[in-house]
Amino acid sequence: MLKKRLHLNTSKISIVFYGTIIGFLTGLVVSLFRLSIEKSLSYFQSLYVAIGHGNFQALIIVIILNVLCLFFVSWLLKKEPNISGSGIPQVEGLLMGELTVNWWSTLWRKFVAGILAIGSGLMLGREGPSIQLGASIGQGIAKYRQLSHNKSKSLIASGAAAGLSAAFNAPLAGVMFVLEEVYHSISPFVWVGALTGATVTDFVSTVMFGQTPVLAVGHLNIFPVRLYWLLLIFGVVLGLFGFLYQKILLFSLATYARLTIPKYLYGIIPFILLMPVGIIWPNLLGGGNNLILSLKDTPLNIKVLLVMLMVRFIFSMISYGSGLPGGIFLPILTLGALSGALIANLFVYFNLMPMSYILNFVVIGMAGYFACIGKAPFTAIILIIEMVGSITHILPLALVCLISYLIVDLLNGAPIYESLLERLLKRSKRGMTSSAMTTIEISVLAGGVMEDQQIRDLKLVPNSLITLVKRSDNLLIPKGDLVLRAGDIIDIRMSQSDSKAFRGQF
Repeated sequence: MLKKRLHLNTSKISIVFYGTIIGFLTGLVVSLFRLSIEKSLSYFQSLYVAIGHGNFQALIIVIILNVLCLFFVSWLLKKEPNISGSGIPQVEGLLMGELTVNWWSTLWRKFVAGILAIGSGLMLGREGPSIQLGASIGQGIAKYRQLSHNKSKSLIASGAAAGLSAAFNAPLAGVMFVLEEVYHSISPFVWVGALTGATVTDFVSTVMFGQTPVLAVGHLNIFPVRLYWLLLIFGVVLGLFGFLYQKILLFSLATYARLTIPKYLYGIIPFILLMPVGIIWPNLLGGGNNLILSLKDTPLNIKVLLVMLMVRFIFSMISYGSGLPGGIFLPILTLGALSGALIANLFVYFNLMPMSYILNFVVIGMAGYFACIGKAPFTAIILIIEMVGSITHILPLALVCLISYLIVDLLNGAPIYESLLERLLKRSKRGMTSSAMTTIEISVLAGGVMEDQQIRDLKLVPNSLITLVKRSDNLLIPKGDLVLRAGDIIDIRMSQSDSKAFRGQF
């Protein structure tokens, strides 16, 4: 009787190897980035508190530091425009092959400029820059190893997942964000690398910052089923707020674009307006994680919450619209938390629910607001579970995310990062020409137009070619009579100008 030889499947070993390196380096870089922002923001807030107590010397120091930060960040933006904003649209453009980015120039300039902009108190988030930092590390390793563009995309995606993981100690959310929002494909060659990078990065950041969740708000009461109708109202309100956020954010970018000064000097406006806000209300400064944590300890009345929500909303638009390096991820969560606290207090005021459930609305509001603005509900749910460290609120969390998502979808609201990418590509004028070729991955969706279709029956654009079909761990030759199944991943070679429209069809 012949013995069967054992064959080892080593197809993903190299992916895990690269993911480990990317995760470790990203963990070090982003953890240092995060720590620098926290220390810097704490110092600026202490200066503003001193100013509020009549310390004139602290006022002089703040003015000097803000001027130095402004001009140094402006100089960095002038040298490398790709560090502008959150960096997530740039990562998506890089993965699509529509942007050419110098990884080293982007890495160190984003690192320095992000610390100066976010650490000075501007209402920007660290997560977008962290994602871009991780993606730049992945791109750098791919370039060092001289990998093809198609293989490089897997490393870039691993770095992006690792970046979000390090920013929030949320490895699963990092992977889901890449699959749902950045890469738009559930390829095993992507998620394995992304999970490896995110896990290793989370270990590094946990060693540096401890095991306490980033937004550990404490115990959440079980929300009673008899009050779920309040969650339906909450979801609708968040959806309307989210749609408004999308429109005003794009409007703020268009408004800045009408200014006659160079784009890299737009930061003058938020840096000037930052000082009076800091003097009056220093706790409102920064991305907002400390503000979110304060909501569990400091009861606030409806008027105060409304003012805080309006100030954060307006100043978030002013900060991000300027193009300064910083994200909208954490500011969106902060606005969702404040919205949840405000609406919950209104429910309590009208005797619709007990006060003990206000904290539930704070947590649910963060997920619901991000789910509808980013149109990434799975990322929102997983992210909040990991950041809060509690799973007792999954059902109400999912319900509100679904309702708010459907409201924005009903109003034809597009994912915010997709809208920002479209605007970036139009402005950059560096899109690939129609003759440039790229390889894209398309997933065959259950119930989609490609499921159960033979390859020969697919309506592809002219001069395009299916080069490979991936089914589980198997690589199939794309013959004309091959029937596609749900879950298959298709590699299609086509011109860059056709790729975006083709993605939209499937």
